[in-house]
Order: sequence, then C-alpha cells, then structure tokens
Amino acid sequence: MQSLRNLDAFRLADLEAIRIVLRGGSVIDWHRLNFQTDEEIDAFIRVQEFDPDDPKDLARIDAIRDESISYLRRHFDFPIPKPVAQASLKELLRLTCSKGHRQLCACTILKTMHIIHHLQARELLFMLPVSDQEVFQMVEEKVYKVIGSMLARGFPITEFIGGRKNKDSLYTKLLSKQETVAAQVYDKLRFRIVTRSEEDLFPTLNYLTTYLFPFNYIIPGQSTNTLLDFWDYCETQPRLRKLMPDLQLSTDLEEKVRALDNRFTASSYKVMTFVVDLPICLKPELLEQAPAAAEKLGRVIFSQTEFQVIDRTADQSNEIGDASHTAYKHRQKHAVMRRLKLGLKSSPNND
Repeated sequence: MQSLRNLDAFRLADLEAIRIVLRGGSVIDWHRLNFQTDEEIDAFIRVQEFDPDDPKDLARIDAIRDESISYLRRHFDFPIPKPVAQASLKELLRLTCSKGHRQLCACTILKTMHIIHHLQARELLFMLPVSDQEVFQMVEEKVYKVIGSMLARGFPITEFIGGRKNKDSLYTKLLSKQETVAAQVYDKLRFRIVTRSEEDLFPTLNYLTTYLFPFNYIIPGQSTNTLLDFWDYCETQPRLRKLMPDLQLSTDLEEKVRALDNRFTASSYKVMTFVVDLPICLKPELLEQAPAAAEKLGRVIFSQTEFQVIDRTADQSNEIGDASHTAYKHRQKHAVMRRLKLGLKSSPNND
C-alpha cells in the first residue's frame, strides 16, 4: 500500500473520484476514465475485490463482459468492434481513457458490466445462508484492516469509530422518516474518520477510494458535503485548480445537488457523509454452503456502508450547541413522539 498522496501529486482520476464521492453521483453518467498507468488500473480492479492475476477472477470478469455485450447487442443497434468485444478488463479500462469509437464502446460495455455484476452479487447474497450480522462482521474486518494499517503508519487520522446502529436507533429513525421502510436505512453499519486538519481530507479520501471502496459504488443521491465547497477548495490549491478544467460533467452540478433532507440536523453541522456499496470477497468455506446455481455468480457480495469524514476542528465545533449529537437526538425523539401521538397533526402546518 502506498502513502497518502499529497495534493501536489494529485491526478485527474483522483479528483474525479473524490468529486463523485462528495456529490453522490453515478459513473453511469460519465463518458471516460482518466487512468494514467497500469498500476492505477490494477489498484482499481483490486478494490473491486477482483485479483487481476487470479484465473478464476479473470474468468468471472470475462463472463460479465460477455453478458454485457450480449445485452447491448440484443437491445441496441450498437456496433462493437471485435477487438473491443474480446478485450480483457485491463484493455477495456485503458480504452476508456482514449478517444474515438472504441473508447465509446469500452465505456458502454463497462457501464453495463457494472450493473450486471452488482445485480448478480445481490442474487448471490440472497442464496447464501448468512445473516446481516455476519455480513456486517465481514465489512468490519475489511474496514478495520485498511484503517488499522493507516493508523499504524502514522497517517493523519486523529479518531476512528465504527459501529452498528442498534435496534432502538433503527426504530427511532424509521419512525421519524416518511419512508418507513427498513431498506431506506443506509447507516445500519457506519464508520467515522476524523482527520488532523482540513488539508488531510482529500488525501485521506483518495487513499480510501484506492484501497477500501471503489468510487464507482458510491450510492447515488446519498452523499452530503456541508464541510467544504468543492470548487472553492480546489481554487485554493494550485494543483487542483490546474485539474479543474478537465473534469467531466458540468461545473455547476454541485450547486444543483441538495444536501440530504434531514430536518433534525442543525444548519451549523459540518460533515462529509456518503454511502458505499462495499464489495466483500467471500471465503471459500462460505461459498461451499451455497447452492450449485450460485457458482456462476462469482464470490463477491455488497453491503451498504456509511462513512463520515471530518477534520478535527470541524468535529470539535459540531459538539457545541444545536450541532451536537445530543441536541440532534433530542429533536428527533421529540418529533417521533409527536408523530406517534398526533400523526399528521404533528406537522407544523396542522398545529
């Protein structure tokens, strides 16, 4: 594993990844990738929980690619050159960084592969004799391994907390939401990282997207960034300012994205929050318990996991007054009690 990448060494791919994390966008809307080296491509494949040197994983990737191309040919009049249709994952990723029709084909294939792999991984999870708590333990082992390594190497993390939302907290959260469906709770498993300073935020996020979670599995629409303005911050950093004109998608996207609607959070509360569908590579002994039909689905499952990243100064500020967690919980519980007693009459417009 590498050291933290200094902002002066940031590349376009690094900034693109952080932007999608903070904005909560989708790679399906992208039209290119920006890898510069084979080392970057290998790291991107590995963070998906695929080993680029493992024949089984390569066969699995080829199967996903073939299904993707088959789907595109069944439903769209989209010519795919034979060299692209037969390209390996590494070759497809290289093509996405080029130009022309083959680059367009590679991007289209990879976007479809992204969806197919995700759906098949969910199907695999449903076939396994495994509980949520067991999946959460797998996620914790993976996260603790990466964060533990960062702490051991003296990275600028002053606090790290992981935890599972307890049942009472789940009850309260769902009672406070209009969408009282368990599937709407994204933070059943959550991790909180406090960096030494604001300058450490981007390097830490860059490391996490390289070694812990792939930026392409950020859950769209579930990111909140009230900590710093992406564009203003990039303007203050010479290297990032130089990269900004080459970012794909319009520069006003951040202005169009609302923070997640949480009426119990104080306006002064500052944080970066995002949800990842974290890929987990299953151990052979667990896969052996799956039915035979699961064999074609690979060995990767996903678990939605929330991360909060904040710098120490902002974290200390959040513990003062209305922004404190105690004040937040008080407002939430008060609203739940009113809702339980009065229903729609609990709305300020109906009082």
